[in-house]
Amino acid sequence: MGKRIGLFLLTNILVLVTIGIVLTILPIGSYIGQDGQLVLGPLLALSAVIGFTGAFISLLMSRWMAKKMMNVQVLDPNGSLSPREQKIVDMVHRMSRSAGITRMPEVGIYHSPEVNAFATGPSKNRSLVAVSTGLLEEMDEDAIEGVIAHEVAHIANGDMVTMTLLQGIVNTFVVFLARIAAWAVSRVVREDLAPIVHFIAILVFQILFSILGSIVVMAYSRYREFHADNGGADLAGKDKMVHALRSLQQYTNRITEEQDTAVATLKISGKKKSSLFSTHPDLNERIRRLEAK
Repeated sequence: MGKRIGLFLLTNILVLVTIGIVLTILPIGSYIGQDGQLVLGPLLALSAVIGFTGAFISLLMSRWMAKKMMNVQVLDPNGSLSPREQKIVDMVHRMSRSAGITRMPEVGIYHSPEVNAFATGPSKNRSLVAVSTGLLEEMDEDAIEGVIAHEVAHIANGDMVTMTLLQGIVNTFVVFLARIAAWAVSRVVREDLAPIVHFIAILVFQILFSILGSIVVMAYSRYREFHADNGGADLAGKDKMVHALRSLQQYTNRITEEQDTAVATLKISGKKKSSLFSTHPDLNERIRRLEAK
């Protein structure tokens, strides 16, 4: 899921900045009165429109962006596949049917040595499950099945849609506060420089507040991981889900020992200890909760 959240947040920031630039250049949605003071009502309405538009555009682009940025090779279930590829497609489709998904997700593989997998897409019926070649090489079949069940659970739970709604709320506050801060900055410079300072300040504050706002999104992502673990256990069996998490833990520990650094935050395995910007909670806690299920 880490890749999914990372790509979604990046796309959201890019879309949000683009919409902000367009609306700043065009005389649309003015929120500064003739006396030069802010009119908060129109500003809040404009912020909500920009915020939720940016979030839903990011959602609609999520599957396409994931394919392009990760160079995902989508597997044709009716085409000529290798035994390994066919097994992955069969796993995803079997889990999806068990989860009540009516239209099978696209299944893809991308070349990367990292142990990773992600699911994305604008809806349950327009989704993608992708796994890395590193995951297929490092994990045994039971662990792979547990990982895939976890990703299918994200789709079945509608996590991308709920994430989008949360992101829309966060975006609204980001746009609202960025424009207030930009207006305040523009008030302390020369009048002839105020428009360009206001424009630049909006972009800077919007990016800064978007990064800070991602802390809220990351916290929600960590919360949803426990639900996806439970869903994965229901689909593949608790033993396979626990085995998948332990395999991820072993991989993370080995990489840490070899590189003497923590594994990057935006990976399915997450850090050994989660932080504010982690998409996943501590693996030990995930295993403990799953075993107590």
